[in-house]
Amino acid sequence: MTTTRTAGADKPAGTDETARVQGADDGERLRRWRMVLGADSSQSTGCTLTGRDAAMDGALTALYEGGRQPGGRGGSGRSAGLGASAPSVARWLGDIRTYFPSSVVQVMQRDAIDRLGLSALLLEPEMLEAVEADVHLVGTLLSLNKVMPETTKETARAVVRKVVEKLESRLTTRTRAALTGALDRSAKVSRPRHHDIDWNRTIRANLKNYLTLPGEDGAGTIVPERLIGYGRAAQSVKKDVILCIDQSGSMAASVVYASVFGAVLASMRALRTRLVVFDTAVVDLTDQLDDPVDVLFGTQLGGGTDINRALAYCQSRITRPADTVVVLISDLYEGGIRNEMLKRVAAMKASGVQFVTLLALSDEGAPAYDRDHASALAALGAPAFACTPDLFPEVMAAAIEKRPLPLPDKEAHG
Repeated sequence: MTTTRTAGADKPAGTDETARVQGADDGERLRRWRMVLGADSSQSTGCTLTGRDAAMDGALTALYEGGRQPGGRGGSGRSAGLGASAPSVARWLGDIRTYFPSSVVQVMQRDAIDRLGLSALLLEPEMLEAVEADVHLVGTLLSLNKVMPETTKETARAVVRKVVEKLESRLTTRTRAALTGALDRSAKVSRPRHHDIDWNRTIRANLKNYLTLPGEDGAGTIVPERLIGYGRAAQSVKKDVILCIDQSGSMAASVVYASVFGAVLASMRALRTRLVVFDTAVVDLTDQLDDPVDVLFGTQLGGGTDINRALAYCQSRITRPADTVVVLISDLYEGGIRNEMLKRVAAMKASGVQFVTLLALSDEGAPAYDRDHASALAALGAPAFACTPDLFPEVMAAAIEKRPLPLPDKEAHG
């Protein structure tokens, strides 16, 4: 009896489907490697890009491929691929917003500014309208503020305001809640005047001290060991806060966040907030705190640093040391007199001031900073650490209540 075999009948069930899926996975893997490595990898990967992939690759090539060193798009030493043409850059900005998510767009914009020297093009209103606004772009615009033509300034302010409003909506509610609770707890009145006693709460708090009076059936009295006041000082200023901000170029993101927080703190009636920025000079921007955009355009990013001079100014404005929190935001590279700076911090702390040192107030963590100065401040009881915007309300609440600061990862730099 002759037996015939159908082609493929001896293959295990599902083999064709498995091979198809495996082939698709390999194809996707090669496509991804081709996108990562750039045009030079077309032959080695055997992958040709078409359609949307080709357009995305073109946007990446314009930024990263010119004069590329071996090792894919992560290498260094590339030359510009966009040229100096504003129209071509504007088209490229539109392309990357089409093909990539917002977070990637912001990274590519920063790379374009750093690698291709596009800062000058940001002085054109049409260019500003095409970019994806974020904290880092605001920092770049602020660094260009003094050379920005009048025709661009209004557009730049609109871009900055858009970022500031996003930050305010993200940070305001949590900050106010954290600080209001801290202020209430720090302002408890243990010895209120007679007419300020809240008798209902005082009685409830002292029920354990009820004493039966002799000779009176069931009669007794409460001994009020703890008096609770109405807290009439709730509408008065309970704490003074001084934000002392280093406006050197490396602190751009910190300046943006600190300005927003300064406006939030200034809106709380129980706080008296002062905002001081410095490089080698000191500028008090307190009278502009009702609008953080005005504060930001009042800064001058770049230049040297004189922390001692800035702290001297802040120290001269302290009238209630025991009720004052000074927040120094700086990478601690001091161009002034180091020993005098440390003496000022020690003197402020000895007088009762709560002194907080932040190496950065941003999402990126600590920049390069002076480790010797950080260690010296830590030895004075003012540990230096980088603080994210989300952690800042907790840091301020702890400082107001005079309790240990919530240091990231339980340790400070230095």
